[in-house]
Amino acid sequence: MNTNDAQDQLECLTISPINVKLKRLPRLTDYLPNLQTHTNPLQHNAFYHHSDKDGFYISHSDVILSQIVFDFSGNFPSSSPHLAYHHAGPRKEILFDPQKVRAAIVTCGGLCPGLNTVIRELVVGLWELYGVREIFGIKAGYRGFYSGDPIRLDPKLVHNWHKRGGTVLETSRGGFDLHKIVDAIQSRGYNQVYIIGGDGTLRGAVQIFNEIQRRKLNVAVSGIPKTVDNDVGIIDRSFGFQTAVEMAQEAISAAHVEAESAPNGIGLVKLMGRNTGHITLDATLSSCDVDCCLIPENDFYLEGKGGLFEFLDLRLKENGHAVIVVAEGAGQDMIPRNESQKQEKDDSGNLSFLDVGVWLNSELKKWWERDHKGELFTVKYIDPTYMIRAVTANATDNLYCTLLAHSAIHGIMAGYTGFVTGPINGNYAYIPMDEVAQAKSPVNTNDHKWAWVRSVTAQPDFRRT
Repeated sequence: MNTNDAQDQLECLTISPINVKLKRLPRLTDYLPNLQTHTNPLQHNAFYHHSDKDGFYISHSDVILSQIVFDFSGNFPSSSPHLAYHHAGPRKEILFDPQKVRAAIVTCGGLCPGLNTVIRELVVGLWELYGVREIFGIKAGYRGFYSGDPIRLDPKLVHNWHKRGGTVLETSRGGFDLHKIVDAIQSRGYNQVYIIGGDGTLRGAVQIFNEIQRRKLNVAVSGIPKTVDNDVGIIDRSFGFQTAVEMAQEAISAAHVEAESAPNGIGLVKLMGRNTGHITLDATLSSCDVDCCLIPENDFYLEGKGGLFEFLDLRLKENGHAVIVVAEGAGQDMIPRNESQKQEKDDSGNLSFLDVGVWLNSELKKWWERDHKGELFTVKYIDPTYMIRAVTANATDNLYCTLLAHSAIHGIMAGYTGFVTGPINGNYAYIPMDEVAQAKSPVNTNDHKWAWVRSVTAQPDFRRT
């Protein structure tokens, strides 16, 4: 069979129904079966024109497939089920009376572009879409539930928050005391809790959800995944990531100017990315000025054949300058640690990282002094780590944050709980929170994207032969 015949057969292929496994999503009615249903107030909102036939309301049977790329060559459909998640959006029937809702919003962990936008849109969405009037901001992360008074929020107060970086509610790491937190939720009468944070925060949110279930409280919990590193699994990307990449490019451009303005100049940029190199990778591909991209998922070494120094030697001879971009989590096993540093952990319980940028800056200078003594050489080290996460979200991330917030509101109002909202293959879905809390999204160094990085930088693969 020639290629055209095979193509014609594929174009005429009829796909039979596929085997789908829908991920079950917790609902309040799992343990409170007698909750009263209410008509969604959007039904009477003059700004929305909808009917039962136009698809405005999402049904419980609407799903998003986790896999949308299939092989038609004969292996489709697969006998193993394909995962699917509930489609995010408004339901016609809800399980909360908006007049009796007391919502709490908290931000935890590090900063990320878009935090204030998510807070703003949660407040505005609850207020304008559902008529909720009791909305509270929890200050300073999880500890704020039990260590201080909440802030009453309304659309007027949060009107311009999306134009500010950081989080107006303040944030912190640690401070997680499960029983104190749930006691505070119960005593203050919160029945909707929106938790914005990364994987550590979401693991805490799972414990809060489980304790609420154990106590059989009429309280729904939703997580909104936040990590500037883009290392949250299952969803397409985390909010703030695109803004961070955009800001990282500015640092790379500055390093490139510095490098090419000096004989044997090297521009060294350290970017955020403790466990994953997504920011470093995307900024490398976007800037087109990077000669070497170092990420945690791909080990590298300095000395010997195929090492970084050999590559830089060649690049400086060819171009007279070079730009290196390194993620903060790269090369940690190579940096010498004393005994106290081996035990040191941050407030979230993670092993404290040493500064790979400072270390690499020093090693580059030692290498040049040893192998090229007397020759001109300079390293310009730029560390924009906190700059790229403290800025205001760009337009793309602002829109993304709005859709995340509204999706979370619709899900909680429908009675779902213990879930995270996020895009899967471009469509917003509800995902069990415990799955997202454990899922990771490392850079795949075997895929086309990483191959393209190596192609445009011509850097070695750092595999010892």
